[in-house]
Amino acid sequence: CQQLNKLHTHTQKHETKNTMGYYSRQTKRNRALSSVSTLLLGFLLCISKPSYAQNPPVFACDLTGNPSLAGFGFCNTGLKAEARVTDLVGRLTLEEKIGFSVSRATGVSRLGIPEYNWWSEALHGVSDVGGGSSFSGQVPGATSFPQVILTAASFNVSLFQAIGKVVSTEARAMYNTGSAGLTFWSPNVNIFRDPRWGRGQETPGEDPTLASKYAVAYVKGLQDTDGGDPDRLKVAACCKHYTAYDVDNWKDVHRFTFNAVVNQQDMDDTFQPPFKSCVVDGNVASVMCSYNQVNGKPTCADPDLLSGVIRGQWKLNGYIVSDCDSVEVMYVNQHYTKTPEEAVAKSMLAGLDLNCYHFTGQHAMEAVKAGLINEADIDKAISNNFATLMRLGFFDGDPKKQPYGGLGPNDVCTAENQELAREAARQGIVLLKNSAGSLPLSSSAIKTLAVIGPNANVTETMIGDYSGKPCKYTTPLQGLAETVPSTYQPGCSNVACAEADLESATALAASADAVVLVMGIDISIEWEDVDRVDLNLPGKQQDLVTQVAKAAKGPVVLVIMSGGGFDVTFAKNDEKITSIMWVGYPGEAGGLAIADVIFGRYNPSGRLPMTWYPQSYVEKVPMSNMNMRPDESTGYPGRSYRFYAGETVYAFGDGISYTQFSHRLIKAPRPVSLRLDKSHPCRSSECQSLDAMGPHCENAVEGGSDFEVHLIVRNAGDREGSHTVFLFTTPPAVHRSPIKHLLEFDKVRLGKNEEAVVRFKVDVCKDLSVVDEAGKRRIALGEHLLHVGSLKHLLSIRV
Repeated sequence: CQQLNKLHTHTQKHETKNTMGYYSRQTKRNRALSSVSTLLLGFLLCISKPSYAQNPPVFACDLTGNPSLAGFGFCNTGLKAEARVTDLVGRLTLEEKIGFSVSRATGVSRLGIPEYNWWSEALHGVSDVGGGSSFSGQVPGATSFPQVILTAASFNVSLFQAIGKVVSTEARAMYNTGSAGLTFWSPNVNIFRDPRWGRGQETPGEDPTLASKYAVAYVKGLQDTDGGDPDRLKVAACCKHYTAYDVDNWKDVHRFTFNAVVNQQDMDDTFQPPFKSCVVDGNVASVMCSYNQVNGKPTCADPDLLSGVIRGQWKLNGYIVSDCDSVEVMYVNQHYTKTPEEAVAKSMLAGLDLNCYHFTGQHAMEAVKAGLINEADIDKAISNNFATLMRLGFFDGDPKKQPYGGLGPNDVCTAENQELAREAARQGIVLLKNSAGSLPLSSSAIKTLAVIGPNANVTETMIGDYSGKPCKYTTPLQGLAETVPSTYQPGCSNVACAEADLESATALAASADAVVLVMGIDISIEWEDVDRVDLNLPGKQQDLVTQVAKAAKGPVVLVIMSGGGFDVTFAKNDEKITSIMWVGYPGEAGGLAIADVIFGRYNPSGRLPMTWYPQSYVEKVPMSNMNMRPDESTGYPGRSYRFYAGETVYAFGDGISYTQFSHRLIKAPRPVSLRLDKSHPCRSSECQSLDAMGPHCENAVEGGSDFEVHLIVRNAGDREGSHTVFLFTTPPAVHRSPIKHLLEFDKVRLGKNEEAVVRFKVDVCKDLSVVDEAGKRRIALGEHLLHVGSLKHLLSIRV
């Protein structure tokens, strides 16, 4: 969507491009001396500042302004939502109904219904992408959290939900000022299947369990009301892009025309779980279908995927929306239909309720006249849209008299919200290498710090794509310079780094007590509609890093700012590069968080949510191959930590702390017996697996179908720290099962020498089952290996 949205600018005009700068405590003292005059100037500016008129929020059923609306059933809050929707739809003409099938709904003035733009975004903060929300006047910006891939690296479910709650509060506050909508097309829960994907930064990573937990927590943070009523929404979230969508523009493969060939096993084992969790566990209000085809059918025109799965099996309580403009794409780009009217009809009959952009609105009337759809089909679609707006209170009159009506500009960019952005970045930052005694740096021992690299003093780069206007920025250089005197040299004019200023950079490194290199990429290299072609640091970056490290006399910290991973084997093996740190796109407070970790004010606890492959991997694996499992006959190596057994640069879950943690198992069963009916065929013949449903799943273990695993986790180091406990399983080798699979995770914070008990509940049929070749869940019989770190425990499932 963002690629098509002309309102969004992708220039980096606000990036600081000065080639040399000096920051020190002296600078801060000089600033302090001018504080009185600054305050006086600020006061004069405030009293002379023009006042911005507050725009009213967009809503229907304004009984105060138009008392005659009280006679309409859809404005009667005493009626059930279904009755209100039926009343509203019954009052509309066919032309008016079609006007509510597109993202810029035209409104009906005679019924007191204003125009409404459905398209707002809140991927990691309220965004102005889409035009449904905007910044100006009273609300010039909103809290910009780290890009999702870094937040996911925290492996902290409560953090995921806390961020969602802050974003929805700021969204409601903006709505009350007339500068935001109520329907937000976030989060992106696609699986980060290939490291070259430009939009992998928007996702929670490569693992279905992590992606599912992130999806549910963030959706609940956005949607859940303080009263907890599931029939009411704070704002409406949307899980996208359904489904098997993870190629944008790679070589000659483009998302508009790509046909993702996916076997049923991979579909149900890898690509569908986050969406299922969104709908079933998160009660999400919307699902967005993607541009691509899956096995020859556009997702937005596939009745099995939309009506069959989302609304049928998963029971979506909400609406299905197209990516922008997927309906037009299936006609113009994919040539899936011969006419525009057929495209509109096929998508609507498949279960699509809302078309982002205008295509359906332009051609639906002719589709009706041609007999391809009837008015009842349109009624069904827009009823789902109206029902969502009912849950949001859009038809309940003045929002100021409703819950959240008291929120306003003072609730956006609060100190608490901005501190949460800093905390989220700290929790996500992943320390990948740390030679003995390297980090944390001592702020008293370091007298001069060299800060080098094209991402060392950036602003907009830190927030990645689908972002809004942050409350403020703190660049890596600024964050580091707040702690120690720092000198700066970019080394490259941009991340492409066609030429590197090695002479200036190495001279600076040689004169400093320590060096921080901030390298990586930005949205010019990975972004919507821009996939990478390799995993190397761009241009001359590797040469710059190597030469600076060679010239440096003290510790060298390599900081990588990116969404996807890199082949940094050269740095991993270079003894002069003492530390490597991945910071994703760390959000508005990224510079502060980076400094907090480097100088030991925060003990790093992030873990990689995706595999970092060597360059050789992508040289033999096309992005267009959707298979997750390896194929020995062709040499295809498979994807993700679950199926790829080859060499990695860094593995899923890797991350270093400044302290050490140990695990000790204190409770876990060894045999688990499934109690089968006497007539069950597996009682009389040997089976490798059996259905993950049935009476045996209700009585697998004493008291039900689940058991608990208890561990004692101990911080054996000399400083406080947080630790993610991963519970993995390696199932028996049946049905081409994963090498290992993440069952559960939990994040605990422990003081030095402190310990705590971590408890995991494991459902035998849900958690210890595998997906077979037909897409059915099966309980693998035999030996399952549970492991936490180096701790291993054999568990046998038998009948």
